[in-house]
Amino acid sequence: MTLCRRVGLFGGTFDPPHRAHLLVAQEALRQCGLSRVVLIPNGVPPQKDGPSETKEDRFRMVQLLVRGRRGLTASRIEIDRKGPSYTIDTIRAMKDDSPEGLCFILGADRLLGIDTWREYRALLRSVPFVVAPRSGIPLSSFSGPPYDEATIHVLDMAAVDLSSSFVRERVASGEPIESWVPRGVAAYVRSRGLYRTGGRERAQGIGGSYRQ
Repeated sequence: MTLCRRVGLFGGTFDPPHRAHLLVAQEALRQCGLSRVVLIPNGVPPQKDGPSETKEDRFRMVQLLVRGRRGLTASRIEIDRKGPSYTIDTIRAMKDDSPEGLCFILGADRLLGIDTWREYRALLRSVPFVVAPRSGIPLSSFSGPPYDEATIHVLDMAAVDLSSSFVRERVASGEPIESWVPRGVAAYVRSRGLYRTGGRERAQGIGGSYRQ
């Protein structure tokens, strides 16, 4: 599979980012021949409820996730944007700065619900989609409308079902998380006292529940 050195955009709440996010980004980079993958934590989710931690904490954790990993970077484009974080707006904003072209990376569960996203038909036509498989979601789910308007590449990898909520629950229970997040992220969570009190168990799955 090749997407001609395109830039992969990988968005989500990243609350917190974990090893499944990292694995999907690296596999997309390698399998699709991308020039780089940009991880984009959202700023203000379109839904009423939001992530457990602040956008600055989530951005810093994404920076730690990609630190020292060739071809992976973090972007503040949605962190710094006023108002809700809509994927179609981000793609339109980044196209002019990406002459090599873009693609969008997400989990199969998120693609399955894309008809709830803003301007989803325009979004499906705007860039190719690189999809990470999820347990219980067959590829046949993406045949017919509205998916026939999109170019979809499914990564050749085992389904990855680690969720941010699982990591948060371990922190809240006082259990170690180093097996599920890089050490830098785990150290940041500890030093900032994240997810220990008052956290909201909302973000789910590889890409988070609040991307539109």
